[in-house]
Amino acid sequence: MPKGSKKKKDKAADFAKAKLKLGKGKQVASNAVDTSFKSRSITLPTQSIVLDKDVEIPTTKRKLTFDDLIAQLRHYNSGTRRDALLGLRELLETHRELLSSHLTALVNSCVRVISDEDASVRKTLLAFLGWLLRQIPPEDLIPHSPVLLLFTTSAQTHIYPEIRIDAIRFLDIFLEYIPDVVVEGWERGSGGHGRRVLEGYLGILNAGTSFGEGGDSGPVQATSTASVVLSPASKLAVLKSLSSFLTHALVSSLRVPDFASSPTSASPPTTPTWYLSSSFSSSVAFDCFESVFQPICSLSTGFSSSRRGFGPSRQWTQEIDPEVHFEHFPGDFAYAVAPIGAGWTLQDLTDVHAELQAESQHAGQPSVEGTTEFVQAAHLAHTLHPTLVSTFLDSAPAVFSPSSSPTETELQMVLVVSEICRSLYGAILRDPGTGNAHVMAVEELKIILGYFSPYFPFVVGGSGTSKREIKLDQAFQDVNLIFCELTSFLVLASPDASDAVHTSSRRPRAKRVPKHAASVSSAPLQISRVSEYVVGLLRGDVPSGTAQLPRPITPAAYMALLPTIWSLLSTVEEGASGAVLSVLVDHAIKVSSTSAVKRRTIDFLARLILLEREAEYRGAFRVGLDPETDKKLEEWIVHLPRTLWELGAGNLATTETILRFLLRLVQRKSCLLRRETASSLRSRLVPYFVITHATRGKLPGPFSKLPASSPLRRLALDAVVTLTRDGDDEGLAAVVDEAVVGAPQEVYWRARITSFCISGSKHSDTPSQG
Repeated sequence: MPKGSKKKKDKAADFAKAKLKLGKGKQVASNAVDTSFKSRSITLPTQSIVLDKDVEIPTTKRKLTFDDLIAQLRHYNSGTRRDALLGLRELLETHRELLSSHLTALVNSCVRVISDEDASVRKTLLAFLGWLLRQIPPEDLIPHSPVLLLFTTSAQTHIYPEIRIDAIRFLDIFLEYIPDVVVEGWERGSGGHGRRVLEGYLGILNAGTSFGEGGDSGPVQATSTASVVLSPASKLAVLKSLSSFLTHALVSSLRVPDFASSPTSASPPTTPTWYLSSSFSSSVAFDCFESVFQPICSLSTGFSSSRRGFGPSRQWTQEIDPEVHFEHFPGDFAYAVAPIGAGWTLQDLTDVHAELQAESQHAGQPSVEGTTEFVQAAHLAHTLHPTLVSTFLDSAPAVFSPSSSPTETELQMVLVVSEICRSLYGAILRDPGTGNAHVMAVEELKIILGYFSPYFPFVVGGSGTSKREIKLDQAFQDVNLIFCELTSFLVLASPDASDAVHTSSRRPRAKRVPKHAASVSSAPLQISRVSEYVVGLLRGDVPSGTAQLPRPITPAAYMALLPTIWSLLSTVEEGASGAVLSVLVDHAIKVSSTSAVKRRTIDFLARLILLEREAEYRGAFRVGLDPETDKKLEEWIVHLPRTLWELGAGNLATTETILRFLLRLVQRKSCLLRRETASSLRSRLVPYFVITHATRGKLPGPFSKLPASSPLRRLALDAVVTLTRDGDDEGLAAVVDEAVVGAPQEVYWRARITSFCISGSKHSDTPSQG
């Protein structure tokens, strides 16, 4: 056979295709595996009709129990995990009783989804936790906070940047409901999660997670592994969360109340006065001065309010009904109920000894430089300074452009940078100091304000009629107020202020010398512009170059201005400070009695007037040095009875503030209470007790509208007794006699008016602090 034919035959044998015969079907291969099976029944355990089910177990609309949903949170499919979170909310909304019994299992399962790689799952978890934490009391949530913060801080350092940003959003939720736990231990070397949270913030911002080996002198080490550049929206989310973290962490050291009060809190925020502390010889002296204005009894319940240094109290009665007045004993005597064998350890005694030594060393020195909070705040400010400056410089040109309206992201970026600066430098510079950290903070703040100054005052163009324009105006006003407050920090913390406060004494009333001459001369233009802005804001002037409508100042804006006003009154030259005080008094007189700002104006001006008679006060501002200023203040004093009359029983807190101030004013024999002023006060107080109508005759005044058992009635009677002590009462005592006839305070009034001539007689419920 030829070779060519043989090759063709072999090829045909290898690739021969079997011909199919009609009706025979496809032949099965010789190496085929038979996978067929035969069965007479199919077993489905979960759908068996003979399965015993507990119909009392709560389920969702998809017939899923709590255990089923918890198991689905570990499912490999992201859609199943997302549906499980939605099912958990549906189940818990219908059956709230499951929260208390399954809280531990719920938290331990949810925390594992914080760093889920699917964005929709994380978004659903954010919404779920935002709803869930509102349903759980804080005392039940705090025991689970360690595991919540452990997984959240782990997500802050995740390899994926979007998971790191979402971890910040989880922290925002925790800061809303358990802020004290989140910020606990943020100082170096302290226990708690705050330190890890703070390092996570710095790592995301690429600001470095270490402050350097040598403290202030060492370099800032950028140990962050976050190499991506954040988008403006993501950077804004991080900075906002950091600002909230610092606000909660530093609020205690600032000695100011938390203005962002919880929505459930019924009491309004108190007027801040921390800026006055550096003008006293010691913090104890400042606390004593503040106690003069603290209410002794609550106006609604009769219990004492949260007075600094004192616990709750109640007026003693001979008999009490336990069913009506059920309460815990106000005394806290831990050693009376402690075990017999309990005692003080050596460490406890050592701590007490160290605290006593520290108090003796720093007696008379209100500055806290050298404390852990101060050092860490200074290090953190030094670390964040380049980030804050670069962020502001990136956003400022677009925000303050006169030709275009800023975007929401850029405007909020400038605002949050300002808030962070206020939190950090407010904690560092709230008191004068001369240390290296203090000097460095002053220089850094000067640099920041130098970048802010060219745009101040910050205004936005437009008609101001649309909703967006109103929001822009509010944001720009917030930035203006923060700039003024930062300037006041810089002025009050100057070394000249420290020397003036701690070396001055009760000098004779001679020509006033500004105590901050050096600090004022260093930035005269900046302080002058701040003074002009404050005066314009109090007057209600519209910023030049804008089409805005004049608006009255809000309570929050007024309280934010107080540190700036105090710095202007106590630092600038006499003529400039007199102009500021004149406008301040005019505003306090013109503002409506029913306005929420009215009480703030009374709180502040009352403290300014009583400072002059405070023995431990070492500041430069004093009344009685300028006749024009004194005349303005006397005009404000004599207008207070009219405010009392207009308030009636509508605002008991403001009424108490006025009555308490009038009482202290007379007790301390203020130089402003001249004979003419006292006579005018007595005559103006007459209608508060009895009104003489032209046709209807004598009618009860607003005094009768006060609650019958309220301590305000006795406080008003004390003020009257003190005012009429000189014998010339302008008929005030006679009308009070008529007003108290048949009232519970009649016996008290008779006893007080009988013994008012005894020198030093004071009401036991309102002890004199003067």
